[in-house]
This record gives sequence, C-alpha cells and structure tokens, in this order.
Amino acid sequence: MKKKENNYKEYVPRDVSWMYFNRRILQEAEKTNVPLLERLSFLGIYSNNLDEFFRVRVALLNRIAECDDKETRTERHEAIDTLKVINKLNAQYSKEYEEAIKQVENELRKENIFILNDQELDEPQHEFVRNFYYQQLDGFIAPVWFSALKDLTTQPDDCIYMAVKMRRDSDKSHPEYALLQLPISLVGRFVQLPENDGKSYIMYIDDVVRCSLPLIFAGLNYTSFEAYAFKFTKDAEMEIDNDLRTGLMQKISKGVKSRKRGQAMRVIYDATMPRDVLKRVLGKLHVDKLDTILAAGRYQNHRDLMGFPDCGRKDLKFPKWTPLLKRELMGETSILQAVREQDRFIHVPYHDFASYIRLLQEAAVHKEVKSIQTTLYRLARESKVVKALINAAQNGKQVTVVIELLARFDEASNISWSKKMQEVGIHVIFGVEGLKVHSKITHIGMRKGADVCVVSTGNFHEGNAKCYTDFMLMTANKNIVHDVRQVFNFIERPYIPVKYKDLLVSPNEMRNKFVRLINDEIKNHNVGKPAYIRIKINHITDPLMVKKLYEASACGVPIDLVVRGNCSIVTGIPGKSDTIRIVGIIDRYLEHARIFQFCAAGEDKMFIGSADWMPRNLNNRVEVVTPIYSSSIKEDLKRVIDFALNDNMQGRIVDGTGRNLPWKTNDDTPFRSQEKLYEHYKEDVEAK
Repeated sequence: MKKKENNYKEYVPRDVSWMYFNRRILQEAEKTNVPLLERLSFLGIYSNNLDEFFRVRVALLNRIAECDDKETRTERHEAIDTLKVINKLNAQYSKEYEEAIKQVENELRKENIFILNDQELDEPQHEFVRNFYYQQLDGFIAPVWFSALKDLTTQPDDCIYMAVKMRRDSDKSHPEYALLQLPISLVGRFVQLPENDGKSYIMYIDDVVRCSLPLIFAGLNYTSFEAYAFKFTKDAEMEIDNDLRTGLMQKISKGVKSRKRGQAMRVIYDATMPRDVLKRVLGKLHVDKLDTILAAGRYQNHRDLMGFPDCGRKDLKFPKWTPLLKRELMGETSILQAVREQDRFIHVPYHDFASYIRLLQEAAVHKEVKSIQTTLYRLARESKVVKALINAAQNGKQVTVVIELLARFDEASNISWSKKMQEVGIHVIFGVEGLKVHSKITHIGMRKGADVCVVSTGNFHEGNAKCYTDFMLMTANKNIVHDVRQVFNFIERPYIPVKYKDLLVSPNEMRNKFVRLINDEIKNHNVGKPAYIRIKINHITDPLMVKKLYEASACGVPIDLVVRGNCSIVTGIPGKSDTIRIVGIIDRYLEHARIFQFCAAGEDKMFIGSADWMPRNLNNRVEVVTPIYSSSIKEDLKRVIDFALNDNMQGRIVDGTGRNLPWKTNDDTPFRSQEKLYEHYKEDVEAK
C-alpha cells in the first residue's frame, strides 16, 4: 500500500478532515473548466467557511488545549496536536489560495474585467472615486487612534479593518497610527467604476478608502499615508451540541480562566504591514502562542467574492437551471390528495421548493385540515413557510411550530419569527432541553381520512432550497405518519417513553438500528447472499459507525460512500478498509441530501433523513430518518447515488490523506452528476 501523507492510520480527526474538505472547494476555484466568476465565488465560499471554522471549532480546540486538568490531559494533548496540524494545513492552503486569486485576476483581465488598486487610476477615475467618497462614504468612516484604543476585541470580527500609518513632513520620525473599520455592510465590498471602451473596472472598497485618506484626515496636515488591511476571528463560544462528553465540558468550563468568550484567536494581515504597525495590531488583540497569526495578501475577508459584480457577463457564470415543477404537484388539483394517492417526492433545487409551500398553503385553507405541526431550523428572511403557517392559524387551525433557537448564527432571526408566530396564536416550542431539534418534519392532521406528513433531509427554507440538494418525502403511509406525530409528542413531553414503528429517531434508537442494518449486511455476505452498503451523507466522524464500516469491509462487504464534508475513514488499509470507496463532490449546488441504501439480500432497504453519522447527530440531537417504501422513489434515490459514483468531473477521492485526487471511473467519458440529474428530471417532467 502506498504510504499515506499523514499519520492517521485508522481515524482522521474531525477537524483535520474538515480542512481537507474545504480544500476541495479551493480546488474548484483552481479548475480552468469552471466558469470564471464561479471560481471567484468558490474562493469566497472557502474564505467564509474558514472564518466560521476558526470561530467555532478552532475556538473549542483552544479551550481544550488551555484546560490544565489531570482528568482532561489526553483530550488536551489531542487538541494541541490537532491545532498544530490545522495551522500547518492552513498555512499551506493559504499560499494556494493567494496563488488562485492571482490566477483568476489574470483571467479576468483577459476578459476585459480589471480590478484596480489605488495606484492604478487615471484622472477621471480618481475624480469618480473622490465623488464616491463624498456621496457614499463621508460620515461612515470613524478613525480611532491606536493610542486611545484599549482593546480591539470589543469590536466585531465580521469586518475588515485598516491600520493606517501617517507622517508629516515636519516630523517624519514620529508617525501616528489610526484604526479604520470599512463600512462594507453599508456600501458593499466592490465599487464599479465607469466602463470605458468595453472594459469593466472594479475596485475593492479597501482601495477606495486608501484613495480617500487625505479626505478622511483633512485638516491634520499629514503628508504621507500607509494603510494595511487585517481581520481577526473571535472565539464564538463553545458549541452546545458538541462531540464532548458532559464531564469534559464541565471541566473545561471550570478550568479555563484565561480565555473569555470573544477573545481573538486568529489574525490575518497584509504581509507588507511594517513591524511597528503589526506590533500595535497584535497588542490590541491580545493573541498568544496557540493563536493563528498569518501573513497574507493585500485584501482580507474574501467571502465577499461571493458577491462580486458580474459586469453583465452571464457567459462567465454557470448556465441557469430553472427549478422544475412536477405536474402532479402543481395546477388546480389537490396536492394533499395527490400525496394520499401515493408517496411523492421533490429533490431541490432540481425541483421547485414551491411544491412544499403549496402543500402548506393548501393545508392552511383546507376545511378538512385541523392541525399542522412542523419543525423549523433555519428560516428565510421573508419566509413563505411562516406566512403559510400564520395563515393557517388565522383560519383556526391548530398550528404547532418547533423552532430551534440554537441554530448557529441564525438565533436572532429565529427569535424574531417566533414572536410573530406567537402573536397570531401559533404554539411555539423552543426545542428540547439538552437536545437540539435538527429533524425536518411536518405533520398535517385531517378531520377525515389519512393524515399527511413530510420528512426532509434539509431545512424548510426557500433560500437553502435554491442551492442545497435535499430530498423531501411527502407521504400518507400510516406507520410513518404515526411516527412523525410521535416525534412531536416526544418534543412536547420528552420524559414520556415513545416507541417508533418505522422511523429511525435519535437520540432514541437510530444508532442501534443503523448498527443492525450493517450487521445484517455482514451476515448476508458471510452466507453468500448479496450484500453491499451505499451511503450519501455530509459527515462521518462517529467512532462507532466508522468501526462498524471497517468491520463490514474487513468481511468483504462492498461499501460505496458519497461524503461531502468531514470524513474520519482511512481507505485502503489492508484487511480493514479494502472494500471502501469514498467520493466527495463539490459543484454548483451544495450536496446535502442524506441517503442510506442497504442491500438486504436484494431487497434494498433505503432511507433518507436529517442525520449525519456524527456523535452530535446520534447522541445529542432530535434527528429523523425515514424508510422509503415506494419502488419508484427508491429508483430515484439509487440514481442519485449511481450518478455521484460515476462523477469523474466533480468527484474527488476521499481517502484520509487530504490529497483530494480526481475521482476515476471505468468510463473516461466526462460525467457530471448534478448536470445529468437535472437533465433526467427535466426529461421526466416534460414526458408527463
């Protein structure tokens, strides 16, 4: 076996595997066959992901590393080792990132799109920037002297800052230093200058501010200015739904005195920043030896590249794929009746999320509907889902909404929507104490006839449904409907024992049922019956589930996995993981659907749901996975996995090394799974 590039023999730590995943996004930005403006977007996604990763996961590792307690010594050493690997990979990937940005900027120039800095403007452009300052920026930039600044960590970390060094001709030996926060939330990150001779010109707001420094500091007689950008990431706080045992959580909370919530633990700065300026910046951020301090390029917060102006060049973006409306779920016919007749599904964004909205809207006004229960994890800013639920309450329906207030970075939005729903009489439940409600389920109770329910792999969120691939089952199957209702009963009364007929529900029996399904494949293989495991999932890091997959592979069970993000499995270990193949796919849509397929001696047991195979999903969250009984829907789910395993354009090998080599298939014909799925669904809709 070829020697691995890391020291992880059997289990890759979750946070190291995350770095490998984010690199796959960076690799998309480096591919020349990806449309140019989409490459910029991937660079923005990479940067945004990294910010959140440091804000939450690296912050947690720092807390553990600083916990000086005998009982947590093992975890402390593991955290320190992981931090060293993360920092090493981050430094390596940052160099790749800066090179990727240079490559994309060179390609933009070939397309007559120029990103200008403050030294590259001609006189008319200078005049435009000067007017822009007076019309858009004046009054929104408030300099603070470094000498008056006590603590920079009190400032928000989702901003870009500039450290400015200024001199006067009369006293060049005594420069002065000021801090500026760029007003990106008010004016955006990019400024489009007037086009000229078919050429488009873009400036970062950073450089607009550099040009405007004499205006910002007018009247102070400075004759020279230097400005250097930097950003920092603060400790967002320890995760509530983490993978740590409760005892360790308590030890860390008591044992860590030095790190307070909100302390800076990553700083990225312009590599040309002079030492005297850098010393002042780091001094105001109170960083220590465990923190990440990284010299980078001229511009920070590249997440803004996701909103880079398209300059009217649609040819430099992915071709538009219009979401498809399934005929049986549109028009004047009853969608409730259609679901009662047979199980239905939509696969967003290929199919239009409007079908789910229409289901709620029909339920809101249907006289035979008596109740609606649903879980909401993240909500769109102008949520049609919530508006339909409010409409239902106004029509006298009993509406119950379980809303998760701990959905990270969406807490404020969820609280706001909760108040609006309560005002119209909706019964709002704020989750279960000690458990995050992550399941995606809806129950519609009828006065007569069969109730209807929905089980989804993703949030009931119009925005997410435009870019996340998720499966949504709509069914009137009695056992599934019964179990969905039982989940709501458990959420409302968590101390009453609940039994489920068909659903796999955590933290109840989901893990055990998955283990039994794997064990069945092992038994079938050992007696010569057909056996295999095929799973499409976001993350696999749960040690027991990794161990069970190794056990099945060691017995010879073929295992094909499609894993988007964190993956702790090391493939190719002789006698342990020889039969495991893992592909990761990064494309225009974020792969989010969770599909589980077990051969079951040829019966093909298939499931979809909200749960990944991580300790938090199996132990500390209310998750729901449903069996699929419809033979036609099973075929659709198999096709999704088949297409992913044949994707030799967007697929990358996930083997535990972090190399992310291109995925190879027996057929060299180019095959892109998302494109092929859209074509299939479009043909299916047009044929009916």
